[in-house]
Amino acid sequence: MDEDADELDEAEELDTDADGDDELDSHAGMQTVVTIEISGLSLFTHIGVSAAEREVGQRLLFDIRIDVGESDATETDRIEDTIDYGEVCQLVALVAQQRNYKTLERLCTVVADRVIEDFGAEAVWVKAAKPEPPIPLPVEEVSVEVWRELPE
Repeated sequence: MDEDADELDEAEELDTDADGDDELDSHAGMQTVVTIEISGLSLFTHIGVSAAEREVGQRLLFDIRIDVGESDATETDRIEDTIDYGEVCQLVALVAQQRNYKTLERLCTVVADRVIEDFGAEAVWVKAAKPEPPIPLPVEEVSVEVWRELPE
């Protein structure tokens, strides 16, 4: 029997107690806060201050952290009860590629606002990096981070 199957059997044993009920039932009243992270989403887009930079386009790397808050998916195990990170990636691609931005600051802000609006996130952190920025000095990358959250 392979290790993955052993781990799966072990995990299933942990999910139920002696009565066969889910262990989660014994944790009633506890608050569970969910954060979803997406790292290294690579997209080609047209961004830059100069018209030439926007015309040629370039690859950007996105890291996104989404504060979901309490999520029913921790108990139901249903994708419908949380934020689907695949759909978030599609949204980021759409936002980044549907128009040309001059600054990473604006692009990150639009992405964060759309994730909050479209998915009901409590807060979103977006980092966009240019791994090959068009500057005459050697750098690993240039990036911008934006944090947006719903007002309390």
